[in-house]
Formats: sequence, structure tokens, C-alpha cells
Amino acid sequence: MAYLTLNRSKLKQNFEFLKDTFSKSKISWGVVSKLLCGNRLFLQELIDLGVKEIHDSRISNLAMIKSLNPDIQTVYIKPVSKRNVGKMVQFADVSLNSELDTIGWISQEAVEQNKTHKIIIMVETGDLREGVMGERLVEFYSQVFQLPNIEVIGLGTNLNCLNGVMPSTDKLIQLSLYKQIIELKFNKKIPWVSAGTSVTIPLMLTQQLPRGVNHFRVGETLYFGVDLFGEKVIEGMNGEVFELHAEIIEMQEKPLLPVGNLAANPQGETIEIDESLYGKSSFRAIIDIGLLDVDPKYLIPIDGDYEILGGSSDMLIINLGENPNAYKVGDTLNFDMKYMGALSLLNSNYIDKKVIG
Repeated sequence: MAYLTLNRSKLKQNFEFLKDTFSKSKISWGVVSKLLCGNRLFLQELIDLGVKEIHDSRISNLAMIKSLNPDIQTVYIKPVSKRNVGKMVQFADVSLNSELDTIGWISQEAVEQNKTHKIIIMVETGDLREGVMGERLVEFYSQVFQLPNIEVIGLGTNLNCLNGVMPSTDKLIQLSLYKQIIELKFNKKIPWVSAGTSVTIPLMLTQQLPRGVNHFRVGETLYFGVDLFGEKVIEGMNGEVFELHAEIIEMQEKPLLPVGNLAANPQGETIEIDESLYGKSSFRAIIDIGLLDVDPKYLIPIDGDYEILGGSSDMLIINLGENPNAYKVGDTLNFDMKYMGALSLLNSNYIDKKVIG
């Protein structure tokens, strides 16, 4: 059996670190929960920490959050499709937007539901994901402000999410200036410049964050304690909130090279033969987790000198080397993981999820 654990005390350590850091900088922030894939047990752990604002990219996850605590401010963090506008307005208090037509549909739905829906207008700052081009921003806002039951609460941006463009002081100053221009031109107050995600935290820690940036949306750094500039764990945070445990279901000494005529495997890969390995063998373990659950490149062995050789849909093959006594069938191998590995595992219905610590 394979299962994924969330360590409550390590998650709390990271949350308290971020809470104190943002408080000292007088910055508002919300937790991005999309990594948790709507898992009720893990979402409750977030809520129990005292989180007041949760962001997600799936409406069903926001519905789950509202069922657990209707007082939490929920934020939908991708452009909503037309057919889902009604559900989005029902379960999200705030949404990120970059299309006038979409905001018009949200306005109509908010009127029907007798709600005021808050929006953050996303601005393109170079990563070429969602966002209004800067030269269109003033015209864009002039039309948004006329829509009923819509409250513009912020100007936002996403960086590093698609093409890896990193945030910089200059880009964030530019966003803050857009906010000032719009406030002066339309005599409207826009509370947030929501330019902060996990990748922006190092700028804050090194006092390079422009004063105008006052709202963050944080996921990866909360769960992995990571500085995405230096790709290392931030001092005072913990990088081991999640851990994968997978049981050994076979362990045999086998040749290092396959035997027979070779063709492409089900993943479309053709194995290259290293002839220097002919006649050599190693002890191999099979663990009960496969490519259906996670790409092994995102797994990091914790407690042993072993490597992942590959896998099939339901099993991964581990090279244990020449030591036959290190493990036995029924033992568990443990792995840390990268963000995308955790996302896959949390999205898998075949992996049990447990809270420890």
C-alpha cells in the first residue's frame, strides 16, 4: 500500500513563519490550496491553522472550503469559463479576471444571485499567461467600472508560471504605477496590488519588494518552505511537510540489462543498451505505486542509497544496488517530492492520505 502524509506541525511551522513575515511587512495574503486537490482532511488542516483567505483553481474545491467554513474568503484564481460562471459566483467571493466579456457575465450572474462579486484584474507583465496588456488597461478599467455588482479590489499579475519569467523590482513597480494611474483617472480606490506569489517571497525577504505591493497568493512556499530563486529551503521553514511511503511488493536479484528483442515500451521509450553492464546484476525492488500516480522524476529518495530505474502504470522499479539485506518484501521506501509530484499524488484516488505530527 502507498500513502501520502501531511505533517501537521511542519505545516504549522511554515504557516507561522509566513504569517509573521507578512505581518511585519503589513501585507495581506491568502493560501493557495490547489495542490491539495480538494482533499477534505488536508483542507481542514489549513482552516485549523487560522487561514482567513483561500485561493483555488477548481470551483469544486472552493465549494468544499465553503462547506467546511463559510466565513473564509474564497478566491478563484484562473479565468472562468462561461458555462461555469454561475457556480463560480456561488462559491467564490473573489476572482482573477482579464476578459471584459467574462466580467460582464460575472456581473449578470452576481445581479441574479443578489451578490457583489469582487475581482482582481490581471495584468500581463511578461510571462505571457493570463493578463491584460498594459496599453489597454485604462480603457479596460473604464468599462469594468460601469458594471453592476462588481467591485474591483485589486490589480494582479502572475510571473514564472508559464515561461519562467522571474519577478523583479522593476516589473512590480510598473504594476504599482498602473494602480496609481487608474486610481487618479477614475477617482476610485483599488486596495490591492496582488503581485506576490511564492516566487516573489525572496524579494520581500531581501527588502527588494516595492512598497505598493500589498497582497500575496502563496502555495508552494507554504507546503515546501522553498525559496524559488535559490531553489533551497528558506531558513526558519521546513521542506518536509509531505512524504510518500510506498511498500516493496517484490525484491529479486536481476540482470542490469533486459534480455530479448527490444521495442518501444508503453510510454513510447526505447531503452538504450550500455554494453558494459552485460553479465552484471543488482537487487531490484518493485514498489506499489506507478506512473498513473506520479512521474518518478519528481520523487526524491529519503532514507537510502537507491535510485528509481523506471516504471509502468502501477509499479516503479528501484535499484537497491548490491546489498540484499537492506530491505525485504513488505518494507516501506520513503520519498520527498517536488511540487508537481505532490500535485499528482494528491490528485490520485489510489493513494491514501494521512495527517501525522
